[in-house]
Amino acid sequence: MRANYRMQRLFVGDALAAGEAIEASKEHFHYLANVLRMAGGESVLLFNGRDGEWHADLSFPTRKRLLLTPVEQTRPQPAPSDLHYLFAPLKVGRLDYLVQKAVEMGAGMLQPVMTRHVQGKIASLERLEANAVEAAEQCGILSIPHVAAPRKLEDLLSDWPRERRIIFCDEGHGSQNPLPVLQAIRERKLALLVGPEGGFSDEERTLLRNLDFVTPIPLGPRILRADTAAVAAMAVIQATVGDWT
Repeated sequence: MRANYRMQRLFVGDALAAGEAIEASKEHFHYLANVLRMAGGESVLLFNGRDGEWHADLSFPTRKRLLLTPVEQTRPQPAPSDLHYLFAPLKVGRLDYLVQKAVEMGAGMLQPVMTRHVQGKIASLERLEANAVEAAEQCGILSIPHVAAPRKLEDLLSDWPRERRIIFCDEGHGSQNPLPVLQAIRERKLALLVGPEGGFSDEERTLLRNLDFVTPIPLGPRILRADTAAVAAMAVIQATVGDWT
């Protein structure tokens, strides 16, 4: 069932069940009452990543309190996406964009990876989580991706679960078409690795190419920015071996 994009959607941490009112947070109160100027009797959609999506009615028991009462479930909770997204951090504004687009494209886990030429840093996991929530609210996604703490590339690879294949965007790949490579993959558990703006170092590329659970792919004849490469790679993965098929 597709999402209803005409109604306001909010992520909440509370359990959702018919008739069980929950108190809006200060942030949700401000947004609904002061920004959107919604009144008692109007409705929103709620989700928590566990109980599906719910149609909920607003009520104001006092001027400074807002209750959200689930009425009926509009969509059941789907299985979470199993695509892991491994990325070298970018500078703040573009990192926000990258996280939002990765969530829209179906990333189920966000793993920052520190590489030799990385130019950005993760100052706050909470900011990444907030961007993931915002993307899910806007795009009708019912599961919030897990945001992992940053790890060095070598450390991540040293204890990587071999049953999950890593697809890495290799700007030095000999061809231009990623489709034949992706179509030959048989594993269902996948991760996508996108490097930093300056690309992987020669040592990192050699390390990756020598691992039997890693598959390099090209992304066409043009040099792409890291955030563009992420969207392009996730699109071709989802279309060939992911949840678009």
